[in-house]
Amino acid sequence: MSKREFSPDTKIIHGEKHGMNPYGSLQMPIFQTSTFEFENTAQGAARFAGKEGGYIYSRLGSPTTTQVEEKVAYLEGAEACCAFASGMGAISSSTTAFLKAGDRLVADKALYGCTFSLFCHKLPSYGIDVEFIDTRDLEAVKKAVSKKTDMVYFETIANPTMKVPDIEEVAKIAHEANKDCLVVVDNTFATGLICKPLELGADIVVHSATKYLNGHGDVIAGFAASSAELMGTIKGIGLKDLTGSVLGAQEAFLVNRGLKTLTIRMQKHSENAMKIAEALEKDPRITKVYYTGLASHEDAATIKKQLKGYGGMISFDVETPELAEKMMNNVKLCTLAVSLGDAETLIQHPGSMTHSTYTDEEMEQAGFSKCLVRLSVGLEDADDIIWDITQALDEASK
Repeated sequence: MSKREFSPDTKIIHGEKHGMNPYGSLQMPIFQTSTFEFENTAQGAARFAGKEGGYIYSRLGSPTTTQVEEKVAYLEGAEACCAFASGMGAISSSTTAFLKAGDRLVADKALYGCTFSLFCHKLPSYGIDVEFIDTRDLEAVKKAVSKKTDMVYFETIANPTMKVPDIEEVAKIAHEANKDCLVVVDNTFATGLICKPLELGADIVVHSATKYLNGHGDVIAGFAASSAELMGTIKGIGLKDLTGSVLGAQEAFLVNRGLKTLTIRMQKHSENAMKIAEALEKDPRITKVYYTGLASHEDAATIKKQLKGYGGMISFDVETPELAEKMMNNVKLCTLAVSLGDAETLIQHPGSMTHSTYTDEEMEQAGFSKCLVRLSVGLEDADDIIWDITQALDEASK
């Protein structure tokens, strides 16, 4: 009998069955339960001892979450995956499960605002040494990373600057300095369709599944994916004991649904974003456009080597923060809201919203200012989105 190893595109639609769906429904049912029945006390003891597989309590897993975890593992080329109640649940669990007082974390200067807040304001209070650098600067990486470095953290496509560090080179430097150093990459903007950080040398990948993986603006969720050994620590300590950031069955069901259309959605997001970015570059009121698909991107060489597409995220600078504010207040089609990866185009102001955890000086060091506008390109007609931004700039310029 012939066998075929199906592609991740196929696997994230079908998943594995494992006999977890005994009634044969097309969709994995929502197992809306807090706990699971044991056949006898011996089985319960065996499961708690880790000697037998199976379910115990929904904080530790359920068939609904297992299927979506397996799909994300396929997508990232990982041995194992763990679902969380939010992206920050995934990030907090995946870092604090390993870091302790006296450890050292090297992180990029440009991060999602709440990640930056965790690293800058909270981890140091636990006695963890944190240094922020530009991970694109490999000399800076070599200077910051040593045998005393326990973790390096950055994003595939940085939020909100859209810069792209060389994952392979950063991971190589980190592991040569300390073979036990964990390289953690937030792959939210790219997804495993565009980049697979684990294949480039990263140890752990994290996601806010609220964004592209779900894609419909109706779920808060997160994932971490890695080796089975590392995921055992993240799930057994980070999730179970530290954060308790457990993804609910309803949310898992919805992310499972969203993953079925991820491939075609990402294609449309990328197609739209390229057309819009090219149009924005021609508008004299926009001083700089940041999009991974543009030839003008300063990390074009890394992008060519590392990414299999460009995604749907664009940032652009206008001349003043006041113009940025007025422009966003005059959009008619785009939605003025944070988050990203939805069918609707979302526009927001990082300096006063998602990245308000940064001071003006920290923003400058990270490579952005309050003149920056972030655009999550949706699935509408690209010309309609271009029209909306153009008319909003017209109104703001009066």
